[in-house]
Amino acid sequence: LTWHSRPVQFNFLWQNVLESHCCSTIFYLLSVGTWTPFNPVTVRSIISMFDRENKGGVNFNEFAGVWKYITDWQNIFRTYDRDNSGFIDKNELKQALTGFGYRLSDQFYNTLIEKFDRQRKGQVAFDDFIQCCIVLQRLTDVFRRYDTDQDGWIQVSYEQYLSMVFNVV
Repeated sequence: LTWHSRPVQFNFLWQNVLESHCCSTIFYLLSVGTWTPFNPVTVRSIISMFDRENKGGVNFNEFAGVWKYITDWQNIFRTYDRDNSGFIDKNELKQALTGFGYRLSDQFYNTLIEKFDRQRKGQVAFDDFIQCCIVLQRLTDVFRRYDTDQDGWIQVSYEQYLSMVFNVV
């Protein structure tokens, strides 16, 4: 049951989550054709976004939000996975992030591929693409708090910098 092959029933997935007592079941069932679980860091990031009670899991309504969030990301991923490989290469990542409004150097795209390519194939899997975008957005949000004149430059102390990074990671 992969997200790109045949549709998966929402209630079936919710029942699997309930039976396993583990929200990562949904991410395993939605793996991108590799039959491997989602990146655990991505699982924790997404669950924490929807876990309103900070209990380490989601209830049915929160699960519905997770489901929509993953579905929205699937559609975005498909849009930029131009060769339908199930992965995003450097050029596809550049097109996606440029579409999101980021203006980054080719060197930085190499850095992103290196950081988020867990399989070391020079491309990013679906779950790692989500994680890349989440981290980039969180870092951007923190940066913008310090970039009061919005010129793309900030001046921070070493400890402020460390706090910025550790609050995101």
